[in-house]
Amino acid sequence: MKNTKLLLLITLFLNFSMSLAAQSRISITHGPYLQGLTEDEVTIVWTTNKRAISWVELAPDDKTHFYHEPRPQFFSESYGFKVVDSVHMVRLKNLKPNTTYRYRIYSQEVLSHQAYHVTYGRTVASNVYSETPLKFTTNNPQKEEISFLVLNDIHGNNELMDSLLIGARWDKTDLVFFNGDMTTDLRSEKKLFDDFLDKVVTLFAKETPFYYARGNHETRGNFATTFPRYFPTPTGQLYYMFRQGPVCFIVLDCGEDKPDNDIEYSGIVAFDNYRTEQAQWLEKVIQGDEFQQSPFKVVITHIPPFGNWHGEKEILDKFVPILNKANIDLMMCGHLHNHIYRERSDAVNFPVLVNHNREMINVQANKQQMDIQISNSGGKQVKAFHFKTQNNSYP
Repeated sequence: MKNTKLLLLITLFLNFSMSLAAQSRISITHGPYLQGLTEDEVTIVWTTNKRAISWVELAPDDKTHFYHEPRPQFFSESYGFKVVDSVHMVRLKNLKPNTTYRYRIYSQEVLSHQAYHVTYGRTVASNVYSETPLKFTTNNPQKEEISFLVLNDIHGNNELMDSLLIGARWDKTDLVFFNGDMTTDLRSEKKLFDDFLDKVVTLFAKETPFYYARGNHETRGNFATTFPRYFPTPTGQLYYMFRQGPVCFIVLDCGEDKPDNDIEYSGIVAFDNYRTEQAQWLEKVIQGDEFQQSPFKVVITHIPPFGNWHGEKEILDKFVPILNKANIDLMMCGHLHNHIYRERSDAVNFPVLVNHNREMINVQANKQQMDIQISNSGGKQVKAFHFKTQNNSYP
């Protein structure tokens, strides 16, 4: 009897020890997902439960096995150091346009860093042995036709987002836009991933890029200032421009919807100056060839340029006068939790489409036209729009 009890105690102790050891090992906790994809670069983001150095191995999309030969390694680096962190961002630069690459992520735990000695722990990596290696394809400004999706104001409702994306053809989808308020506030990394990010990694984001236009709710909470860390962009700012196929996209950060001195913000925000800074950038970027030579020009921003609230007025006063000179084909917004479509007017000389929070926009665009279908959470098409290019001289 005593031996039996002793054996049971030993078994329990061993199981507990093994469980503790497993919990203490480094592991990939979230991701990877693609950010800031352009024709010649991309940033791959993931997290671990331990601080580590991290890198990506890159391979061409040929018929060789990933283990066929040593693959080049690209590290998460900053100011001449390999970054030691639990949030990992590896920026791959000087890529070829319209090229598919296979990739593998690695993180090696850093146990200690003394003056002249670093002690490393275990290494963890994505699986390329029993699973197909992950892939991405760089943008192609010369691509004849593209397809993209737009969602907004999900507010952490994964079930709703899942229902909107039912039937999405990821092999036919070039990119996805999250047009703000994917969460209600940001209080922790866990909440960020729980609210929507883990779901999109599972659905598509390891291989299909998404681009973020921050909404006013992503500016709220003690974790809000950390938001840019998880969503690196081509410019290093939360406003940026890129082109895929016949469409040049300008993504603007709307900021908050009330005045900076509103009691709700406790004196911590300065969005009026921030929107002025964006307007100065916008004035310059619309003069560039990448923008000017694009058949279609689309603006993505969360808050629309109409209504009586301060944020809406700021966008109308600061962004719209510049965009009115830029031959914009369409502005896409969210924020109002309702569908609104406004044709060109004297004040805003481009159409504005505000998407309902329970609907998804699906766009097919070529050099001559953009076809827009809006579907509900059951996958049923509820609205459609068609836009012809404003300049028929494009080849």
